[in-house]
Amino acid sequence: MQHVLDAIQANASAEAFADLTIPDSYRAVHVLRSEQEMWKGVATRDKDPRRSLHIGEVPTPAVAPDEVYLAVMASSINFNTVWTSIFEPVSTFGPLARLARESEWAKRHDQPYQVVGSDAAGVVLQVGSAVRNWRPGDRVTVHCNHVDDQDHSAHDDSMVAANQRIWGYETNFGGLAELAVVKANQLMPKPAHLTWEEAAVNALCNSTSYRMLVGRNGARMKQGDVVLIWGATGGIGAYATQYVLNGGGIPVCMVSSEAKASILRRMGVQHIIDRTAAGYQFWKAGPDGGPEGVQDESEWRRLGKDIRDLCGEDPDIVFEHPGRSTFGASMYVAKRGGTIVTCAATSGFTMEFDNRHFWMRSKRLIGSHFANYKEAWEANRLVCKGMIHPVLSQVFTLDATGEAAYQVHHNVHEGKIAVLALAPAPGQGVTDEVLRAEVADRLDWFRR
Repeated sequence: MQHVLDAIQANASAEAFADLTIPDSYRAVHVLRSEQEMWKGVATRDKDPRRSLHIGEVPTPAVAPDEVYLAVMASSINFNTVWTSIFEPVSTFGPLARLARESEWAKRHDQPYQVVGSDAAGVVLQVGSAVRNWRPGDRVTVHCNHVDDQDHSAHDDSMVAANQRIWGYETNFGGLAELAVVKANQLMPKPAHLTWEEAAVNALCNSTSYRMLVGRNGARMKQGDVVLIWGATGGIGAYATQYVLNGGGIPVCMVSSEAKASILRRMGVQHIIDRTAAGYQFWKAGPDGGPEGVQDESEWRRLGKDIRDLCGEDPDIVFEHPGRSTFGASMYVAKRGGTIVTCAATSGFTMEFDNRHFWMRSKRLIGSHFANYKEAWEANRLVCKGMIHPVLSQVFTLDATGEAAYQVHHNVHEGKIAVLALAPAPGQGVTDEVLRAEVADRLDWFRR
Protein backbone atom coordinates (compact mmCIF):
# COMPACT_ATOMS: atom_id res chain seq x y z
CA MET A 1 0.00 0.00 0.00
CA GLN A 2 3.02 2.33 -0.06
CA HIS A 3 2.18 3.49 -3.60
CA VAL A 4 -1.28 4.50 -2.36
CA LEU A 5 0.17 6.46 0.54
CA ASP A 6 2.64 8.19 -1.80
CA ALA A 7 -0.24 9.30 -4.07
CA ILE A 8 -2.22 10.63 -1.10
CA GLN A 9 0.71 12.58 0.28
CA ALA A 10 1.42 13.98 -3.21
CA ASN A 11 -2.24 15.03 -3.57
CA ALA A 12 -2.38 13.17 -6.88
CA SER A 13 -5.02 13.78 -9.54
CA ALA A 14 -8.24 11.78 -9.82
CA GLU A 15 -6.84 10.09 -12.90
CA ALA A 16 -3.69 9.08 -11.05
CA PHE A 17 -5.72 7.56 -8.23
CA ALA A 18 -7.93 5.70 -10.69
CA ASP A 19 -4.82 4.18 -12.29
CA LEU A 20 -3.43 2.86 -9.01
CA THR A 21 -3.19 -0.89 -8.69
CA ILE A 22 -5.45 -2.26 -5.99
CA PRO A 23 -3.44 -4.89 -4.07
CA ASP A 24 -4.54 -8.52 -3.93
CA SER A 25 -4.50 -8.39 -0.12
CA TYR A 26 -4.30 -5.81 2.65
CA ARG A 27 -3.64 -5.55 6.39
CA ALA A 28 -6.76 -5.60 8.49
CA VAL A 29 -8.04 -6.18 12.02
CA HIS A 30 -10.23 -9.27 11.97
CA VAL A 31 -11.83 -12.02 14.01
CA LEU A 32 -11.92 -15.68 13.02
CA ARG A 33 -14.95 -17.92 12.66
CA SER A 34 -12.86 -20.81 14.03
CA GLU A 35 -12.56 -18.96 17.36
CA GLN A 36 -16.26 -18.29 17.97
CA GLU A 37 -16.27 -20.59 21.00
CA MET A 38 -13.02 -19.35 22.52
CA TRP A 39 -14.79 -17.48 25.32
CA LYS A 40 -17.21 -20.24 26.30
CA GLY A 41 -17.63 -20.22 30.08
CA VAL A 42 -15.64 -16.98 30.51
CA ALA A 43 -17.31 -14.01 32.24
CA THR A 44 -17.92 -11.00 29.99
CA ARG A 45 -15.49 -8.77 31.85
CA ASP A 46 -12.70 -11.35 31.54
CA LYS A 47 -12.98 -11.72 27.77
CA ASP A 48 -9.95 -10.03 26.25
CA PRO A 49 -10.14 -8.37 22.79
CA ARG A 50 -6.35 -8.46 22.64
CA ARG A 51 -6.57 -12.23 22.13
CA SER A 52 -9.39 -12.35 19.59
CA LEU A 53 -8.60 -9.34 17.36
CA HIS A 54 -5.97 -10.38 14.82
CA ILE A 55 -3.94 -8.07 12.56
CA GLY A 56 -2.79 -9.52 9.27
CA GLU A 57 -3.30 -9.87 5.53
CA VAL A 58 -6.75 -10.69 4.13
CA PRO A 59 -7.77 -11.07 0.46
CA THR A 60 -9.10 -7.98 -1.32
CA PRO A 61 -12.74 -8.47 -2.36
CA ALA A 62 -14.12 -7.30 -5.68
CA VAL A 63 -15.95 -3.97 -5.57
CA ALA A 64 -19.67 -3.92 -6.44
CA PRO A 65 -21.15 -1.34 -8.85
CA ASP A 66 -22.42 0.84 -5.97
CA GLU A 67 -19.24 0.61 -3.89
CA VAL A 68 -15.80 2.21 -3.71
CA TYR A 69 -12.36 1.10 -2.62
CA LEU A 70 -11.27 3.34 0.22
CA ALA A 71 -7.70 3.88 1.38
CA VAL A 72 -8.27 4.08 5.13
CA MET A 73 -6.06 6.68 6.78
CA ALA A 74 -7.59 6.27 10.23
CA SER A 75 -10.44 4.50 12.00
CA SER A 76 -11.71 4.28 15.57
CA ILE A 77 -13.00 1.95 18.26
CA ASN A 78 -16.71 1.64 18.95
CA PHE A 79 -18.39 -0.66 21.42
CA ASN A 80 -19.65 -2.84 18.58
CA THR A 81 -16.03 -3.83 17.87
CA VAL A 82 -15.80 -4.96 21.49
CA TRP A 83 -18.99 -6.99 21.07
CA THR A 84 -17.61 -8.62 17.93
CA SER A 85 -14.31 -9.43 19.62
CA ILE A 86 -15.94 -11.12 22.61
CA PHE A 87 -18.69 -12.75 20.49
CA GLU A 88 -21.47 -11.15 22.53
CA PRO A 89 -24.41 -11.04 22.57
CA VAL A 90 -23.99 -13.33 19.54
CA SER A 91 -21.24 -14.13 17.11
CA THR A 92 -21.37 -11.76 14.15
CA PHE A 93 -20.63 -14.61 11.74
CA GLY A 94 -24.36 -15.44 11.87
CA PRO A 95 -25.37 -12.04 10.44
CA LEU A 96 -22.68 -12.38 7.77
CA ALA A 97 -24.14 -15.69 6.64
CA ARG A 98 -27.64 -14.17 6.47
CA LEU A 99 -26.33 -11.21 4.47
CA ALA A 100 -24.71 -13.62 2.02
CA ARG A 101 -28.11 -15.02 1.05
CA GLU A 102 -29.32 -11.67 -0.32
CA SER A 103 -27.43 -11.53 -3.63
CA GLU A 104 -24.37 -12.62 -5.57
CA TRP A 105 -22.47 -9.57 -4.37
CA ALA A 106 -23.53 -10.20 -0.78
CA LYS A 107 -21.90 -13.65 -0.85
CA ARG A 108 -18.51 -11.94 -0.49
CA HIS A 109 -19.27 -11.12 3.13
CA ASP A 110 -19.48 -14.72 4.32
CA GLN A 111 -15.81 -15.53 4.96
CA PRO A 112 -13.88 -17.46 7.62
CA TYR A 113 -12.79 -14.03 8.88
CA GLN A 114 -14.51 -10.69 9.49
CA VAL A 115 -12.75 -7.35 9.07
CA VAL A 116 -14.21 -5.12 11.78
CA GLY A 117 -14.56 -1.39 12.34
CA SER A 118 -17.50 0.99 11.85
CA ASP A 119 -15.67 4.31 11.39
CA ALA A 120 -13.15 5.50 8.82
CA ALA A 121 -11.62 8.55 7.19
CA GLY A 122 -9.63 8.20 4.02
CA VAL A 123 -9.33 8.67 0.27
CA VAL A 124 -11.45 7.12 -2.48
CA LEU A 125 -9.21 4.98 -4.73
CA GLN A 126 -11.59 3.52 -7.27
CA VAL A 127 -15.35 3.63 -7.77
CA GLY A 128 -17.84 1.06 -9.00
CA SER A 129 -19.63 1.51 -12.31
CA ALA A 130 -22.83 2.84 -10.69
CA VAL A 131 -21.16 5.46 -8.45
CA ARG A 132 -21.89 9.00 -9.63
CA ASN A 133 -21.29 11.46 -6.75
CA TRP A 134 -17.74 10.50 -5.80
CA ARG A 135 -14.51 10.09 -7.70
CA PRO A 136 -10.98 8.83 -7.01
CA GLY A 137 -8.99 11.18 -4.81
CA ASP A 138 -11.97 12.45 -2.80
CA ARG A 139 -11.22 12.83 0.90
CA VAL A 140 -14.11 11.37 2.83
CA THR A 141 -15.40 10.13 6.12
CA VAL A 142 -17.65 7.08 6.34
CA HIS A 143 -20.90 6.53 8.20
CA CYS A 144 -21.82 2.96 9.05
CA ASN A 145 -25.42 2.59 7.82
CA HIS A 146 -25.24 -0.27 5.30
CA VAL A 147 -28.48 -0.39 3.30
CA ASP A 148 -29.62 -0.51 -0.31
CA ASP A 149 -32.69 1.03 -1.94
CA GLN A 150 -34.39 -2.01 -3.48
CA ASP A 151 -36.82 -2.60 -0.61
CA HIS A 152 -39.66 -0.16 0.05
CA SER A 153 -38.85 -0.24 3.76
CA ALA A 154 -35.51 1.49 3.07
CA HIS A 155 -37.26 4.71 2.09
CA ASP A 156 -38.50 7.51 4.36
CA ASP A 157 -36.18 6.34 7.15
CA SER A 158 -33.57 3.75 6.18
CA MET A 159 -32.88 2.88 9.82
CA VAL A 160 -36.10 0.88 9.82
CA ALA A 161 -35.26 -0.87 6.55
CA ALA A 162 -35.65 -4.63 6.44
CA ASN A 163 -32.04 -4.98 5.29
CA GLN A 164 -30.43 -2.27 7.43
CA ARG A 165 -27.07 -3.29 8.90
CA ILE A 166 -24.10 -1.68 10.60
CA TRP A 167 -21.01 -1.73 8.39
CA GLY A 168 -18.03 -3.45 10.00
CA TYR A 169 -20.27 -5.10 12.60
CA GLU A 170 -23.02 -6.86 10.65
CA THR A 171 -21.01 -6.75 7.41
CA ASN A 172 -17.48 -7.63 6.42
CA PHE A 173 -14.68 -5.39 5.07
CA GLY A 174 -14.91 -2.73 7.78
CA GLY A 175 -12.79 0.28 8.62
CA LEU A 176 -10.07 -1.06 10.94
CA ALA A 177 -7.85 -1.82 7.97
CA GLU A 178 -5.63 -0.22 5.35
CA LEU A 179 -8.32 -0.75 2.72
CA ALA A 180 -12.11 -0.89 2.96
CA VAL A 181 -15.05 -1.60 0.69
CA VAL A 182 -17.75 1.00 1.25
CA LYS A 183 -21.11 1.74 -0.36
CA ALA A 184 -21.25 5.11 -2.10
CA ASN A 185 -24.22 6.06 0.10
CA GLN A 186 -21.98 5.80 3.17
CA LEU A 187 -19.59 8.54 2.07
CA MET A 188 -19.50 12.11 3.39
CA PRO A 189 -16.97 14.93 2.94
CA LYS A 190 -14.02 14.84 5.31
CA PRO A 191 -13.96 17.92 7.59
CA ALA A 192 -11.09 19.90 6.09
CA HIS A 193 -9.83 21.36 9.38
CA LEU A 194 -9.41 17.98 11.06
CA THR A 195 -6.57 15.50 10.97
CA TRP A 196 -7.23 12.00 9.67
CA GLU A 197 -7.60 10.61 13.18
CA GLU A 198 -9.89 13.46 14.30
CA ALA A 199 -12.08 12.98 11.24
CA ALA A 200 -12.27 9.23 11.79
CA VAL A 201 -13.85 9.26 15.25
CA ASN A 202 -17.04 11.22 14.61
CA ALA A 203 -19.41 9.48 12.25
CA LEU A 204 -20.92 6.68 14.32
CA CYS A 205 -21.22 8.39 17.70
CA ASN A 206 -21.90 11.90 16.43
CA SER A 207 -24.63 10.75 14.06
CA THR A 208 -26.19 8.58 16.76
CA SER A 209 -26.37 11.50 19.18
CA TYR A 210 -27.78 13.78 16.48
CA ARG A 211 -30.63 11.37 15.72
CA MET A 212 -31.41 10.83 19.41
CA LEU A 213 -31.62 14.50 20.33
CA VAL A 214 -32.01 16.67 17.23
CA GLY A 215 -33.50 14.72 14.32
CA ARG A 216 -37.20 14.20 13.78
CA ASN A 217 -36.88 10.53 14.77
CA GLY A 218 -35.59 11.25 18.27
CA ALA A 219 -36.44 13.32 21.34
CA ARG A 220 -36.63 16.63 19.40
CA MET A 221 -34.84 18.67 22.07
CA LYS A 222 -35.80 22.34 22.28
CA GLN A 223 -34.33 25.36 23.98
CA GLY A 224 -34.48 25.17 27.75
CA ASP A 225 -34.90 21.40 27.93
CA VAL A 226 -33.11 19.74 30.83
CA VAL A 227 -31.28 16.68 29.49
CA LEU A 228 -29.76 14.02 31.76
CA ILE A 229 -26.79 12.49 29.93
CA TRP A 230 -25.30 9.25 31.20
CA GLY A 231 -21.63 8.68 30.46
CA ALA A 232 -21.25 12.29 29.37
CA THR A 233 -17.55 12.00 28.50
CA GLY A 234 -17.94 8.73 26.62
CA GLY A 235 -18.05 8.38 22.86
CA ILE A 236 -21.78 8.98 22.52
CA GLY A 237 -22.38 11.10 25.60
CA ALA A 238 -19.73 13.69 24.73
CA TYR A 239 -21.42 14.47 21.42
CA ALA A 240 -24.80 14.57 23.16
CA THR A 241 -23.41 17.13 25.60
CA GLN A 242 -22.32 19.34 22.69
CA TYR A 243 -25.75 19.13 21.04
CA VAL A 244 -27.50 20.11 24.24
CA LEU A 245 -25.18 23.05 24.81
CA ASN A 246 -25.42 24.18 21.17
CA GLY A 247 -29.21 23.84 21.11
CA GLY A 248 -29.90 25.94 24.17
CA GLY A 249 -30.63 22.99 26.43
CA ILE A 250 -29.45 22.42 29.99
CA PRO A 251 -27.22 19.35 30.26
CA VAL A 252 -27.00 17.45 33.51
CA CYS A 253 -23.99 15.24 33.00
CA MET A 254 -23.25 11.96 34.78
CA VAL A 255 -19.61 10.89 35.04
CA SER A 256 -17.57 8.44 37.09
CA SER A 257 -14.61 10.57 38.20
CA GLU A 258 -13.43 14.09 38.94
CA ALA A 259 -11.07 13.88 35.96
CA LYS A 260 -14.05 13.37 33.66
CA ALA A 261 -15.95 16.17 35.39
CA SER A 262 -13.07 18.55 34.66
CA ILE A 263 -13.39 17.77 30.93
CA LEU A 264 -17.04 18.79 31.05
CA ARG A 265 -16.22 22.05 32.81
CA ARG A 266 -13.83 22.90 29.98
CA MET A 267 -16.72 22.27 27.57
CA GLY A 268 -18.89 24.75 29.49
CA VAL A 269 -21.11 22.33 31.44
CA GLN A 270 -22.39 23.66 34.78
CA HIS A 271 -24.39 20.74 36.17
CA ILE A 272 -22.29 17.63 36.79
CA ILE A 273 -22.85 14.60 39.02
CA ASP A 274 -19.97 12.28 39.89
CA ARG A 275 -21.89 9.05 40.34
CA THR A 276 -18.88 7.36 41.98
CA ALA A 277 -18.65 10.03 44.65
CA ALA A 278 -22.43 9.96 45.08
CA GLY A 279 -22.32 6.20 45.53
CA TYR A 280 -25.67 5.40 43.94
CA GLN A 281 -26.74 1.78 44.39
CA PHE A 282 -29.66 1.37 42.02
CA TRP A 283 -29.59 -2.41 42.55
CA LYS A 284 -29.81 -3.80 46.08
CA ALA A 285 -26.91 -5.90 47.24
CA GLY A 286 -27.47 -9.54 48.15
CA PRO A 287 -26.07 -11.39 51.20
CA ASP A 288 -22.77 -12.06 49.40
CA GLY A 289 -22.35 -8.44 48.37
CA GLY A 290 -23.43 -9.08 44.78
CA PRO A 291 -26.57 -7.69 43.17
CA GLU A 292 -29.79 -9.16 44.53
CA GLY A 293 -31.72 -8.54 41.34
CA VAL A 294 -34.06 -5.98 42.93
CA GLN A 295 -33.82 -2.26 42.30
CA ASP A 296 -33.87 0.29 45.10
CA GLU A 297 -36.40 3.06 44.44
CA SER A 298 -34.98 5.14 47.25
CA GLU A 299 -31.79 5.50 45.20
CA TRP A 300 -33.83 6.63 42.20
CA ARG A 301 -35.40 9.25 44.45
CA ARG A 302 -31.97 10.36 45.67
CA LEU A 303 -30.76 10.82 42.10
CA GLY A 304 -33.89 12.81 41.27
CA LYS A 305 -33.32 15.10 44.24
CA ASP A 306 -29.69 15.63 43.28
CA ILE A 307 -30.77 16.66 39.77
CA ARG A 308 -33.36 19.10 41.12
CA ASP A 309 -30.81 20.53 43.55
CA LEU A 310 -28.56 21.31 40.58
CA CYS A 311 -31.00 22.78 38.07
CA GLY A 312 -34.33 23.14 39.87
CA GLU A 313 -36.39 20.64 37.89
CA ASP A 314 -36.64 17.08 36.59
CA PRO A 315 -35.18 16.16 33.18
CA ASP A 316 -37.30 16.70 30.09
CA ILE A 317 -35.12 14.14 28.31
CA VAL A 318 -32.95 11.29 29.55
CA PHE A 319 -30.18 10.28 27.16
CA GLU A 320 -29.85 6.55 27.91
CA HIS A 321 -27.23 4.07 26.74
CA PRO A 322 -25.74 2.18 29.74
CA GLY A 323 -28.82 -0.07 29.80
CA ARG A 324 -29.60 -2.45 32.62
CA SER A 325 -27.56 -0.74 35.34
CA THR A 326 -29.30 2.65 34.96
CA PHE A 327 -32.53 2.13 33.06
CA GLY A 328 -34.87 1.90 36.04
CA ALA A 329 -33.46 5.14 37.41
CA SER A 330 -33.72 6.84 34.02
CA MET A 331 -37.37 5.92 33.68
CA TYR A 332 -38.08 7.24 37.17
CA VAL A 333 -36.29 10.61 37.06
CA ALA A 334 -37.71 11.82 33.73
CA LYS A 335 -40.38 14.45 34.41
CA ARG A 336 -44.09 13.91 33.78
CA GLY A 337 -44.55 13.79 30.02
CA GLY A 338 -40.78 13.51 29.58
CA THR A 339 -38.84 11.37 27.14
CA ILE A 340 -36.30 8.60 27.58
CA VAL A 341 -34.32 7.94 24.40
CA THR A 342 -32.03 4.92 24.28
CA CYS A 343 -29.52 3.62 21.75
CA ALA A 344 -27.51 0.94 23.53
CA ALA A 345 -27.10 -1.26 26.56
CA THR A 346 -23.45 -1.60 27.41
CA SER A 347 -24.16 -2.85 30.95
CA GLY A 348 -26.77 -5.43 29.93
CA PHE A 349 -29.58 -5.82 27.41
CA THR A 350 -32.46 -6.84 29.69
CA MET A 351 -34.13 -3.72 31.11
CA GLU A 352 -36.30 -3.50 34.20
CA PHE A 353 -38.32 -0.52 35.42
CA ASP A 354 -41.41 0.26 37.47
CA ASN A 355 -44.13 0.70 34.84
CA ARG A 356 -46.23 2.88 37.15
CA HIS A 357 -43.71 5.70 36.78
CA PHE A 358 -43.97 5.28 33.01
CA TRP A 359 -47.65 4.95 32.19
CA MET A 360 -49.12 7.02 35.03
CA ARG A 361 -46.84 9.95 34.25
CA SER A 362 -47.33 9.79 30.47
CA LYS A 363 -43.66 9.42 29.59
CA ARG A 364 -42.29 8.41 26.20
CA LEU A 365 -39.65 5.79 25.45
CA ILE A 366 -37.87 6.06 22.10
CA GLY A 367 -35.55 3.43 20.70
CA SER A 368 -32.88 4.91 18.45
CA HIS A 369 -30.32 3.08 16.32
CA PHE A 370 -27.50 4.97 14.58
CA ALA A 371 -28.82 7.42 11.91
CA ASN A 372 -30.02 7.51 8.33
CA TYR A 373 -27.93 9.10 5.56
CA LYS A 374 -29.64 12.48 5.86
CA GLU A 375 -29.11 12.62 9.62
CA ALA A 376 -25.49 11.46 9.33
CA TRP A 377 -24.86 14.05 6.62
CA GLU A 378 -26.33 16.87 8.74
CA ALA A 379 -24.30 15.78 11.76
CA ASN A 380 -21.14 15.69 9.63
CA ARG A 381 -22.00 19.14 8.23
CA LEU A 382 -21.87 20.56 11.76
CA VAL A 383 -18.43 19.02 12.25
CA CYS A 384 -17.29 20.50 8.93
CA LYS A 385 -18.47 23.95 10.08
CA GLY A 386 -16.59 23.69 13.38
CA MET A 387 -19.80 23.64 15.43
CA ILE A 388 -19.43 20.08 16.75
CA HIS A 389 -15.96 18.88 17.64
CA PRO A 390 -14.25 15.49 17.78
CA VAL A 391 -13.92 14.02 21.25
CA LEU A 392 -10.61 12.27 20.60
CA SER A 393 -8.57 11.24 23.62
CA GLN A 394 -5.96 8.74 22.37
CA VAL A 395 -4.43 7.48 19.14
CA PHE A 396 -3.27 3.89 18.61
CA THR A 397 -1.60 2.13 15.72
CA LEU A 398 -3.37 -0.61 13.79
CA ASP A 399 -1.14 -3.19 15.49
CA ALA A 400 -2.38 -1.99 18.89
CA THR A 401 -6.09 -2.22 18.09
CA GLY A 402 -6.58 -5.00 20.62
CA GLU A 403 -5.32 -2.80 23.44
CA ALA A 404 -7.54 0.06 22.27
CA ALA A 405 -10.59 -2.22 22.28
CA TYR A 406 -9.60 -3.54 25.70
CA GLN A 407 -9.67 0.00 27.10
CA VAL A 408 -13.17 0.58 25.68
CA HIS A 409 -14.34 -2.79 27.03
CA HIS A 410 -13.23 -1.80 30.54
CA ASN A 411 -14.32 1.86 30.32
CA VAL A 412 -10.88 3.24 31.15
CA HIS A 413 -11.04 5.78 28.33
CA GLU A 414 -12.69 9.12 27.71
CA GLY A 415 -14.27 10.23 24.46
CA LYS A 416 -13.15 8.30 21.40
CA ILE A 417 -10.03 6.29 20.63
CA ALA A 418 -8.62 6.60 17.11
CA VAL A 419 -6.58 4.00 15.24
CA LEU A 420 -4.10 4.97 12.53
CA ALA A 421 -4.26 2.78 9.42
CA LEU A 422 -2.33 4.16 6.44
CA ALA A 423 -1.60 7.50 8.12
CA PRO A 424 2.04 7.19 9.17
CA ALA A 425 1.67 9.53 12.15
CA PRO A 426 -0.92 11.67 13.96
CA GLY A 427 -1.51 15.25 12.89
CA GLN A 428 -1.76 14.81 9.13
CA GLY A 429 -4.59 15.53 6.69
CA VAL A 430 -5.52 19.14 7.57
CA THR A 431 -6.36 21.32 4.55
CA ASP A 432 -8.17 24.23 6.27
CA GLU A 433 -5.72 25.78 8.71
CA VAL A 434 -7.86 28.91 9.20
CA LEU A 435 -10.85 27.08 10.66
CA ARG A 436 -8.55 24.84 12.66
CA ALA A 437 -6.97 27.85 14.32
CA GLU A 438 -10.43 29.22 15.19
CA VAL A 439 -11.49 26.05 17.03
CA ALA A 440 -8.08 24.84 18.24
CA ASP A 441 -8.92 25.08 21.94
CA ARG A 442 -11.96 22.79 21.49
CA LEU A 443 -9.95 20.11 19.72
CA ASP A 444 -8.02 19.44 22.93
CA TRP A 445 -10.93 18.89 25.33
CA PHE A 446 -10.30 15.17 25.61
CA ARG A 447 -6.58 14.83 24.83
CA ARG A 448 -4.55 12.88 27.30
